[in-house]
Amino acid sequence: MNDQQSVKSVDKGRRNWLIATSVAGGIGGVAVAVPFVSTFAPSEKAKAAGAPVEADISGLKPGEMMTVEWRGKPVWILRRTDEMLASLKKTDAEVADPNSEIPFTMETPEYCKNETRSRPEHKDILVVVGICSHLGCSPSGPFAAGANPTLGSDPGFLCPCHGSTFDLAGRVFKNKPAPQNLDVPPYQFLTDTTIVIGKDEKGEA
Repeated sequence: MNDQQSVKSVDKGRRNWLIATSVAGGIGGVAVAVPFVSTFAPSEKAKAAGAPVEADISGLKPGEMMTVEWRGKPVWILRRTDEMLASLKKTDAEVADPNSEIPFTMETPEYCKNETRSRPEHKDILVVVGICSHLGCSPSGPFAAGANPTLGSDPGFLCPCHGSTFDLAGRVFKNKPAPQNLDVPPYQFLTDTTIVIGKDEKGEA
């Protein structure tokens, strides 16, 4: 074999080795990239965290409250008595934002921009996010009128962290650390006893 044939043989072998190496490297690159890219896809838990949730209120008696979780936040559903609703007439003059004009983390739905902060056809039902607008603590309650010294003669909720108080519509009383009312999430009634939170006639929040 002359020198020219030897060089051609070496070049051909080297070329075949480079091609094989490149293909193997490419396959390895794809194998590594697939699981890495898949980490960008939202998990089922993440999807569920923002999805609307349904609440069965058939067992909720007047004066009782239940809590459901929506987007990792506690949402209170309070079935108010006639006396509770009547207390809102008095607290109208005592709260900082009686008409819910200043939003906290979300706009108050138009159907809840009223004294009871509820849907007119179900005004006994209060639906609010139970997170104080001051530093994010969760208030306690509801307390009956005269049951808590901080609330005085008013019924409502008390934030134990810094003393902010809210009436039975989730409106903050004047001169308290909390600057805004409790959030009212979008919600609607599927039936008289089933509420979906996080969705209304306009769609999902």
